[in-house]
Amino acid sequence: MARQPDDKATAKITTNDSALIRELALLLDETSLTEIEIERAGLRVRVARNVSIAASVPSVHAVAPAPTASAPTPAPAGATDFTKHPGVVPSPMVGTAYWASEPGAKPFIEVGAKVSVGQTLLIIEAMKTMNQIPSPRAGTVTQILVEDGQPVEFGEPLVIIE
Repeated sequence: MARQPDDKATAKITTNDSALIRELALLLDETSLTEIEIERAGLRVRVARNVSIAASVPSVHAVAPAPTASAPTPAPAGATDFTKHPGVVPSPMVGTAYWASEPGAKPFIEVGAKVSVGQTLLIIEAMKTMNQIPSPRAGTVTQILVEDGQPVEFGEPLVIIE
């Protein structure tokens, strides 16, 4: 939830604000949405829920063989702890990850692609700003760990470059 008054003063959450948040949370449950954001009279409220895909990981593992360098799809989240991998590229911010500059455009990278230092790997949209995520090292992309359009957290593994 974010409250941003016009005068940029520190604001306190009122009883009306709490009621609005509860209503939005109920609306999320009723509609199966993952996020709602509204703005009115200088008050902006964003309510979002974390969507866990851990339940789908076992079925993906049971059906799919271990990912290879030529696999065109990203690895399932949570299958392995990639945060300690030496070639991991972590997310520098919270936002939504996109593989291409616009819908339908060619992705910046694919599994098996060679990348150079500074080359754009993907874009993270945060607060309606598109932030290019550059490669911190040269190498080969062995795994893409996020889906196109997936929300990401700070420090979440995005790509493995070896």
